[in-house]
Amino acid sequence: MYAEKYLERVISWRRDIHSHPELSRQEQRTSELAANVLESLGLEVTRNIGGFGVVGMLRGNSEGRTVALRADMDALPLNEETGLSYASKSQGVMHACGHDTHTAMLLGAACALSEIRDRLKGNVKFIFQPAEELNPSGGAPGMISEGVLENPKVDALFALHVWPAFETGKIVLRSGEAMAASDRIFITVHGKTAHGSRPDQGLDAIVTASHVITGLQAIISRSVSPLNSAVITIGTIHGGYRYNVIPDCVKLEGTVRTLNPDIQERMPELITRTSKGIAEALGCSCDVEYIKGYPPLVNNAKLVTLVSESIKKSCGDDSLIIAEQPELAAEDFAFFARERPAVMAWLGCRPSGSDVNNTAMLHNTKFNPDENCFKFGIDYFVQSTIDFLGA
Repeated sequence: MYAEKYLERVISWRRDIHSHPELSRQEQRTSELAANVLESLGLEVTRNIGGFGVVGMLRGNSEGRTVALRADMDALPLNEETGLSYASKSQGVMHACGHDTHTAMLLGAACALSEIRDRLKGNVKFIFQPAEELNPSGGAPGMISEGVLENPKVDALFALHVWPAFETGKIVLRSGEAMAASDRIFITVHGKTAHGSRPDQGLDAIVTASHVITGLQAIISRSVSPLNSAVITIGTIHGGYRYNVIPDCVKLEGTVRTLNPDIQERMPELITRTSKGIAEALGCSCDVEYIKGYPPLVNNAKLVTLVSESIKKSCGDDSLIIAEQPELAAEDFAFFARERPAVMAWLGCRPSGSDVNNTAMLHNTKFNPDENCFKFGIDYFVQSTIDFLGA
């Protein structure tokens, strides 16, 4: 409804950003593109907030509330394998999580809302955030600490994330806990080196580490209620020197995902106790470092009700899906949602009729969201803003 006029520009911006991806804390070119577009619309633009963050300020025709719309800008350290004509020109860097699409869609929403600014009561802040992928710190806390939610005070925030599990034309909402907390764990097992033919003369850090990994899963099955969700994943293992040497050190790195804050608080003690206990039982020692990252993302119930009607109004009743279950992926938009009422929607971006099992998901080197989803994302931003502010 609002997007058609700007779709060609949005696709062009997206493809340009996709071709020139930038890692977390390096988003200079992308932020400059966003700032230049916002300035061309006559908005008040502030650069370099919390790094390369950009904010555009649109003032309506009268005093009122302030809503913030947020997009992230950073890419991932992956080699793109899509074969697209506008594929990444930067070796080892790729927009594999759709942040290029988020930035482009928000610029499209800025165009549409700027055109009707005389109808708006209140203000709109367009937030282009760096470093979403930089877990455990993220880019949102830096922008918050530098006052992005003040002057004027933000009353509500809206965001979206492309989601290939759902078809293009679908927008998915969930009230309450929508996405998980994401913490980091670093475990180092210390043993004693020996010749591979005489394991009895050493303390095998690899065997011990394997028991630690298995033991961590017992935390999920025996220390977390079956009615709650939690995940402990060990993503990297580094250890050993040679095929016939018992190693004296193995390093493990992983992630912990939780939805319940009480469970998140218990995890450091549970993981430390389990890891150290198993290591000591096998004659080794163990160091555990637990770093808290993103909090759970909680969608405000009243805003979900408002946005649900906005989606049906602008995209059609069939576009709205209410999710029964949260996702254990994480988002640093959660830091914003902890400060103000907020909603993040999942935007379907899988071509209609395509097989979900043959679709590249987020953080995949072949991830390629359907550009037909852009009009639904733009209309979500615009209609939700209009309905929140009043027009």
